[in-house]
Amino acid sequence: MRKSCPGLCVALGVALLTAACSQEEAAAPPQVRPVRVITVAEAPARELVSVTGTIQAEDEAALAFRIGGRMIERLVNVGDRVTAGQVVARLDPQNALNTLRSAQAAVTAAEGRLVQASNHYDRQERLLQNGFTTRALYDEARQGRLAAQAQVDDAQAQLKIAEDNVGYTELKADAPGVVTARGAEPGEVVQAGQLIVQLARQGGRDAVFDASAQLMRQVPADPLIAVSLADNPAVTAIGRVREVAPQADPITRTFRVRVGLDNPPEAMRLGSTVTGRVDIESGSGMEVPASALTAVNGRPAVWVVDPSTATVALRNVEVARFNPATVAIASGLAVGDVVVTAGVQALHPGQKVRLLGAAPAAASGATGS
Repeated sequence: MRKSCPGLCVALGVALLTAACSQEEAAAPPQVRPVRVITVAEAPARELVSVTGTIQAEDEAALAFRIGGRMIERLVNVGDRVTAGQVVARLDPQNALNTLRSAQAAVTAAEGRLVQASNHYDRQERLLQNGFTTRALYDEARQGRLAAQAQVDDAQAQLKIAEDNVGYTELKADAPGVVTARGAEPGEVVQAGQLIVQLARQGGRDAVFDASAQLMRQVPADPLIAVSLADNPAVTAIGRVREVAPQADPITRTFRVRVGLDNPPEAMRLGSTVTGRVDIESGSGMEVPASALTAVNGRPAVWVVDPSTATVALRNVEVARFNPATVAIASGLAVGDVVVTAGVQALHPGQKVRLLGAAPAAASGATGS
């Protein structure tokens, strides 16, 4: 009986130790997770929106020959400045000159036939007056003179066309400007209407942007657009919307918007990248950082802190729009709600939290509640 006492004492000690550990584990307080939060406030009614675009000429023209042929010379290149009436390209004029000579010969022949027909008509008229010819011969002579006159008119019209075609072998700029593109090289056979050079006419400049349909709905009527260079924001200009594309781009689904600039500085050269800024009506609502957004049951949600118990709960929200760093909330939150913005991945409903940045007394009081 005395021999079994040591084993009994050991078993009793282990049981007591296990019971003590269980009591300590049961008495351990739940884990309090530190989180960053914000207090929801009403978003401003107006918002400054920025879009990126480029500077383009207000008026661009594609210069092309009116006739086809082999281009033998292009006198300008991209970036060259041209004046009104300056020759920018030439076609081989040989065919046009041959057609001109043929038309000149046709006019000479038609005029000769007209003289002959007129003389014959005059003779028939005098003979008819004296009764030495018939009315039928007179009518025939009169008709012959009219036909000869028509042939002269036709030949002269063909001569004018031939003269114009000779002139069309030279392509001239219709206004001063800068060459921005070329479409053909010397030696190529070009067709009538084919782009030879593209000319940005001297004058106004536009800032061209691609705007989304949502932005188009929010922008007020006839807004003032502040435009600045992307690489030098100190260079600015003011403009108004001059033209909006009636149809969205089939790939990007955006609308091309042209903003006419008022006295743009010289630094805003053609092709420069610019940023356009405009105030839009954002409407009433609330904004939270994008990091606060999570999802539950396939719907957007945020973690909301209950100040009285220092616990968190998931709440579904309706998102109005996404911004680069924030999310506009249409419904689901109220002004004054405390929303978790960092640490949302490690939370579970009803979990105790400690607000980072809060006063120590407030934090301890919240934890003990």
